[in-house]
Amino acid sequence: MNVRKGGVAIKELHVISTGQQTRAQFVSIIKDIHPYIDFVHLREPSWTDNEMIEAINLLIEEGVPRNKLVVNTRVNIAHVMKTYGIQLTNESMDVTEVKKFYRHLRVGCSVHSVKEAIDAAGHGADYLIYGHIFETGSKRGIAPRGVKQLEEVTHNTTAPVIAIGGITPENTQLVLQSGASGIAVLSGILLARDPLQAVKRYQECLAGGIK
Repeated sequence: MNVRKGGVAIKELHVISTGQQTRAQFVSIIKDIHPYIDFVHLREPSWTDNEMIEAINLLIEEGVPRNKLVVNTRVNIAHVMKTYGIQLTNESMDVTEVKKFYRHLRVGCSVHSVKEAIDAAGHGADYLIYGHIFETGSKRGIAPRGVKQLEEVTHNTTAPVIAIGGITPENTQLVLQSGASGIAVLSGILLARDPLQAVKRYQECLAGGIK
């Protein structure tokens, strides 16, 4: 997380599957955009374990490095497939247990408050995903947490915080100014008319190129 280049921390771009695409569609897009992203998260609760393994194998066959792959909640698959890591929620396996039995996995935790962030980091989470920051279609009727609460989270934990939820190229710098170590994007890239152009625009924003 946050590799430094020339003394400056590089902000990360995480792409998370939308649950709205077939495995073939998802793999086809990731094949083209993976050179421009840091991590791809497979968050597909409707897929069986075999379907998840099939998708991981297809991604690897298309040249996507294992060290860019993160599996959501299914620790057994992350372990067997030797992916970079596992993303946990408050309903999945405890971070302490994962760190104890699967030491090779980088463990991320999805959090929604300062307390959850402090607890997850205190139990050994390598990074946190916090949100949702802005209004987003996937969270209709739920008030966004906003950049002020994001800033509280980043200032109260030592774990890197990846912001998620309604993040666009235009508001990326605002998120980074609140202390986030990167951003996570779903439909803004994967459902874009041109995912490759979309991911390049996000990268430009992460580098400070678009205000």
